[in-house]
Amino acid sequence: MRLTGLLLGAAALLALAGCSQGADTRAVPPTATGSLERLAAEVKCKPNMQTDADEIRQALCHNGKGKFILATFATDRGQREWINDAKDYGGFYLVGRKWVAVGDDGMVEELRSTLGGEVEIGVDHHAHAHGG
Repeated sequence: MRLTGLLLGAAALLALAGCSQGADTRAVPPTATGSLERLAAEVKCKPNMQTDADEIRQALCHNGKGKFILATFATDRGQREWINDAKDYGGFYLVGRKWVAVGDDGMVEELRSTLGGEVEIGVDHHAHAHGG
């Protein structure tokens, strides 16, 4: 698996997305399931496929609200390994069963209002190095 390239792509997208502040109090629906294309359709995104392999399918997405990465996984273990490695790059992760969406906190909260899921926050080494 080309994990390093995927992680760097995720980190680059996060850098482009920037950060937003504020809590979202919208009700969270049941967590969505399905293929990458089905999940993308739910959030009104036409996925730009970056990786289409047996163990992971990953696409860049853009809808009217912003940019994000959407990935689906063949196994729960593969998903958890990907998330654990990706979190070293910082960022916000919306996690569902065998899928993850990555974007800034505002985008992740927006996606969560449609897809459900749980938000996980990565470790941003840059922020720690600068007292943030």
